[in-house]
Amino acid sequence: MEKKLFEGVKVADFGWVAEGPMVTKYLADYGAEVIRLEGRSRPEPMRALGPHKDNIVGLDRSGSTSQWNTSKLSLAINLAKPKGVEVAKRLVAWADIVVENFSGEAMQRMGLGYEELQKIKPDIIMLSTCMMGQTGPYATSPGTGSTLPALSGITNITGWPDRMPVQPGAYTDWVAVHYNVLAILAALDYRRRTGKGQYIDVSQYETGVHFLAPLAMDYAVNQRVAGRVGNRCDYAAPHNAYRCRGDERWCAIA
Repeated sequence: MEKKLFEGVKVADFGWVAEGPMVTKYLADYGAEVIRLEGRSRPEPMRALGPHKDNIVGLDRSGSTSQWNTSKLSLAINLAKPKGVEVAKRLVAWADIVVENFSGEAMQRMGLGYEELQKIKPDIIMLSTCMMGQTGPYATSPGTGSTLPALSGITNITGWPDRMPVQPGAYTDWVAVHYNVLAILAALDYRRRTGKGQYIDVSQYETGVHFLAPLAMDYAVNQRVAGRVGNRCDYAAPHNAYRCRGDERWCAIA
């Protein structure tokens, strides 16, 4: 059987909500051994998100949580307690990679910042990916992924030309995931070549801005200002939702 991409790689998953769990889902689905940490007193918020099995709401019945945590093992600890932090440190000693997407400086406050983890395992690779990154004036700003499409400009180009912009949800959560996985691949290759770990600090906001780079380049070169185009596409046709005969009947071509 062909070896999977991340086979043999061990991951301590401190992720929560969407972005962190999705990063480690990719790693786990492609062969990594991922242990996900979660507190019973403060369970993963996405467990409240449906669809729920048999339409019965429950912490262990969320289809969304199941989808974003495939192929993982799970461990329940209380990181607010010293014993819980000690268990987490033992997990770090086992792991090759630590992934977290808490708000800025949260891991440091728990005694689990990168410098502390290096003392436990010098070649550890740590990914921290939060709203605004770990440094700068907005590093500790609270918020959710729904804030960042507006800040990065994604909201302004979403919707129909003759209407107000449409909020696209926590769009940067899904954008940042791909940047993060590629950064982890680069860090693993760097460790293979040098024997050294790395600290990866990824700002969701910055990935959202970078995602719009082609539009910025189009403006710089052609002076075209990006706008809302509904379901149309600037580089492909036919590409739209087309009205058909009858009431509320449409044909979507993409």
